[in-house]
Amino acid sequence: MTEPIVVGADGSDEAGRALDWAAGEAVLRDRPLHIVHAVEIRQYRAPVFVPPETPEYLNRAGHEILAAARERVQKRWPGLVTTTTLVTGEAPRALQEESEKGFELVLGSRGRGGFASLLLGSVSLRMAGHSAVPVVIVRGDATDHGEIVVGIDLIRDADAVLDYAFDAARVHGARLRVVHAWQTFATLVEAGYAFDYEQIELDLRNAVIAAYEPFRAKYPQVDVVDEIVLKHPVTALSTASRNARLLVVGAHDRRWNAPQLGSVCHGVIHHAPCPVAIVPPA
Repeated sequence: MTEPIVVGADGSDEAGRALDWAAGEAVLRDRPLHIVHAVEIRQYRAPVFVPPETPEYLNRAGHEILAAARERVQKRWPGLVTTTTLVTGEAPRALQEESEKGFELVLGSRGRGGFASLLLGSVSLRMAGHSAVPVVIVRGDATDHGEIVVGIDLIRDADAVLDYAFDAARVHGARLRVVHAWQTFATLVEAGYAFDYEQIELDLRNAVIAAYEPFRAKYPQVDVVDEIVLKHPVTALSTASRNARLLVVGAHDRRWNAPQLGSVCHGVIHHAPCPVAIVPPA
C-alpha cells in the first residue's frame, strides 16, 4: 500500500491550514491522506472532581473533529482517498506511532492547547525533533507558488535533506534554491581577520555543488540555483524563504551521540514565513 500523508487534526484554525496543505500534497504525490486526532484522558489524583462523562465526551468530540476534517477534504478534493483514526493517549506518541508507516507527517504550528503568543506548539516542536519521517509544520497561509528552499550544512551528511528537497521541487514543478550560510566566516571577519573573499566563496560554492550534483542527475527536470550567504543560518534561511512555498532543513544535531533538534532547525521553524519540512537523517 502507498505510504499516506499523515496529518494531525484538533479543530483549530492552524490544524485546518495544515489539513489543506496535507491534502494538496497527497493529491500531488498521488498518495492517500490519513487524518489523526489524539484524545488525551489525563489521570487525576481526585477522580471525584472529574465528570463521569469526560472520556465519552472527549471521544465524541474527537469523532466530530475527524468527521469535520474529512468533510472539509472531500468538498475540495472529492477523489482523494481519506482515512481517519481516533487514538487515546499522549498526542506526540500517538502521532509518532500513526506516522511511522507514513510518507510524512503534517502539523499546524499551534493547536488548541497553545497560547496566541507562542510561535510554535509543543506537540509540533516535539515531533520535529523525534519523528522518523519528515515533519512539515505549516505556519500561516501556505502558497502554491514560489521556490523550494533547502538549507544544507557542509559538515553533516545532507543526502536525505537534498533528496527530499529535490523530490519536492519535482512534484511542485518549482525551482530549487540550495542555501549555505557560513556564520563562522562572518564572526572571523568581524574580528578583523583578512580573507580572500572571492576564493572562499568559490570554494564553498564548489562544495555545495558537489553535494547536490548527484541529485541534479537523479532529478534532471529540476531547475537548481545555489546561494552562499555570509549570515547566521537562521537569518539566511528565513530571508531566502520569504517568498518560498516550502523550506527544507535537516532535523538533528548531535550531542554526545544523542540526536537532538539542532539550533538552526529550531530557529527556522519558529521564524520562517512559509511551511517548513524537517527531514530526519537517513
